[in-house]
Amino acid sequence: MVNKILAIGDVGNIIKTIKKYSKKSEIHIINYPQDGSATFVNRNSDLFFKTWKVSEHVSKINEIKDDFDLCLTTGSERIAYLCDLNYIAYYLGRDIDVPKFKKHSKEEWQNEALFNNNLFERKFYWNAFKEAIAHVAGMWQYESLKKYTDDGINSARIPIDTDFFNPDIKPISIKKNKFTFFSPMRMEKAKGTDILWKALKLCKSDFDIIGVDWYGETTDEEREFKKELISNMPQQIKLIPPIKNEDMPKYYTFADAVIANLFIGTFELVSLESVMCGTPVIQFTDKKRKIIVDDNAVVSPFLPFSNEPETIAKLIDRMVESKSFCDEMLQQQQKFVNTISDPQKCADWWDSLFEKMIMNHKTIRKNSSKYKIKFRMFHFLISNRLYLSKIRKFLFHTNSYTGQTLYDNN
Repeated sequence: MVNKILAIGDVGNIIKTIKKYSKKSEIHIINYPQDGSATFVNRNSDLFFKTWKVSEHVSKINEIKDDFDLCLTTGSERIAYLCDLNYIAYYLGRDIDVPKFKKHSKEEWQNEALFNNNLFERKFYWNAFKEAIAHVAGMWQYESLKKYTDDGINSARIPIDTDFFNPDIKPISIKKNKFTFFSPMRMEKAKGTDILWKALKLCKSDFDIIGVDWYGETTDEEREFKKELISNMPQQIKLIPPIKNEDMPKYYTFADAVIANLFIGTFELVSLESVMCGTPVIQFTDKKRKIIVDDNAVVSPFLPFSNEPETIAKLIDRMVESKSFCDEMLQQQQKFVNTISDPQKCADWWDSLFEKMIMNHKTIRKNSSKYKIKFRMFHFLISNRLYLSKIRKFLFHTNSYTGQTLYDNN
């Protein structure tokens, strides 16, 4: 029997990779409109919502939902909740670190709230969170998930498509005069860009860093941080425009090494993709953060184990000066990444979870009463401060509901 999965949203093409390598599941991905950074990060999906209108999203999912056994969400449970589906919520970033159901929700290192949702909004998103039949997270996201449920599933497996990311990819055709790092991450506090700036002032070796002209600019606090970064740009940094995802492997194989996240304390996609392409990575590892694979703790080899600028500077200099050290680093990192990111093992893990959930929930429909479903939409309308006329239209003329026009695309 084939598991038929409806995936709403994708982050970093992770669901697309699971789909490609799955042996027991047919996964149909419907993604949000490709604007902003998604234009560069996401590869083509099966289907896209045409706008950010929630009414369109709900209508589309209701049209196709009965063709599937189960729903998988990334980014937000909102649409699956409004459509009354049985859904697995998969958390890959801010959606659980900075949940919309929390008052003045913000990153722990920020002063300014990312979300200032009203009471109705917070209650709506809390209900959407609670209605998931399973919650899955790994790495630091699981630490956030534990605050809100005791039943979360911890798995750090992040699949990397080895057909796309591998050492045989032809490097980008640009001139390289010296040891060159590649650092493709968004420049912001959460990536440790300010820490890197400080470390570069202490470095003694000669090298270049290809960075991407891409900044975190969600809040006023982040925009001020961007100004500081630009005004203090180290001379080693050479900026290029944002890169489309399909070009990323060419830069990984071009670079002598990659500089990834120096703040969060655990790996992200950049580290995994780079190592799959045969390029060693500098990535701060906080040993207190547990990495769980198949219920077993695994130890990350990514260096350094401290994100003090002095430590990072010494590591950079050593990599520039010693090819044998780089080769040894890569060998250790490859063992780890093959454990974490083997795409077939990741797909098998998800197939097993899908089978278990489908066995416990026989249909994608939760089969709540029509009044309960209508109340959810009514709650959503109120929480988003829509006009009373729209609420009346929804109550008495269901098909004429036009929905919320704008919504943030996290």
